[in-house]
Amino acid sequence: MHKLIFLILISLSLDLSAQDYWYPRDTVKGPPKSAMAAISFENIGLIIGGLDEFGFKRKMYSYSPFQDDWNEEVSLGGTSGEGLERGSACAFMLYHENTRKAYVCLGQTQTVAYMKDLWEFNPQSETWSQKANFAGTARRQSVCFTAANLAYVGTGEGATGLKKDFYCYNPEINAWTQIADFAGTARRDAAAFELNGFGFVGTGDDGTLKKDLWMYDIQSDSWIDKADFPGTPRAGAVAWSAFPVAYVGTGEDVNGVFKNDLYEYSYYLNAWVQRANMPAPGRKNAFAFYIDGVSYVGAGYNGIFLEDFWAYSGTAGIESFERIDVKLFPNPVQNQLNISSDQLMRHLSIQTMDGKEWFTSSQQINQVELDVTHWPIGTYLFQCEINGIPQVKKFVKCE
Repeated sequence: MHKLIFLILISLSLDLSAQDYWYPRDTVKGPPKSAMAAISFENIGLIIGGLDEFGFKRKMYSYSPFQDDWNEEVSLGGTSGEGLERGSACAFMLYHENTRKAYVCLGQTQTVAYMKDLWEFNPQSETWSQKANFAGTARRQSVCFTAANLAYVGTGEGATGLKKDFYCYNPEINAWTQIADFAGTARRDAAAFELNGFGFVGTGDDGTLKKDLWMYDIQSDSWIDKADFPGTPRAGAVAWSAFPVAYVGTGEDVNGVFKNDLYEYSYYLNAWVQRANMPAPGRKNAFAFYIDGVSYVGAGYNGIFLEDFWAYSGTAGIESFERIDVKLFPNPVQNQLNISSDQLMRHLSIQTMDGKEWFTSSQQINQVELDVTHWPIGTYLFQCEINGIPQVKKFVKCE
């Protein structure tokens, strides 16, 4: 457990001391590959499946930032999972039975061009179990995001062409529900992320490469047009969120150029800023995940399969919204968290970095005392408004 606390402190140190900066990490385990499904899970990153020069794979690997090392985990489907090798699948993390679990769905295998199955990985028992099939038609190259412990999966390519339909998966009832169709054109190889409980989908290939961005409002079941991605239109880009900003980069453009650029999207400003290029060859179908304030991007394809792996310390987007009006102490905190401000705070909330909400208040108050003794160890975001201006602070819950 001391290692876990040390990891959190290292991650915070990297986030605050190095801004808009890339640095190399341990090469991805296994052969060079692309089209993997990837998620962050607890304090590790997971990649599942993918395609290498010999075909599709079902192996799963975990990355530990503390050790800067990759380890092989239980392959998709477990010992009886032969035939489940796949690429261009979707992966997401949800809570089920009070445990974080990883999910993989859709994609293509060695023999089946379009899949619709869903698999759940339980880290406690280290086992895979099959869940309810995706409610739409079988497909690959779809996108997904999560919010309020629900997963949203849509777009992609199926046997009858490109898709724009979207579905919501609820792990508690193991069921899919259709939601409003994506408001952009039907497409494949788009990029998606979540910010503040809203889903975002953009770029991709509808026969023409795209640069639009759309936000999904869960409450109204509707899509809202947002500021276009400022880079060249592309497909096969990676995206991840680091609230209150998100990042989109890499991919292949209309001229067949493999990109290594990176752009930052601000949730509050609905605006983009270009950031430092990845100091490596351009690529498409890479993977990305975000762990405790540090972003990670690796592998992919640019005429050859790649295995390099990079960490990115962002521009402290969270810190740019901080104001001295709000104080959180102690930080890190073990038992009681004190939140105070000289001015009235409203719309208070606390959530984990993956969006799970732990506290909300609609009161207008100057001070809050919270017992966080039994909260999970990790990094949290505190949010509020003061005079209509968003305030965002990070704090760490330790043992």
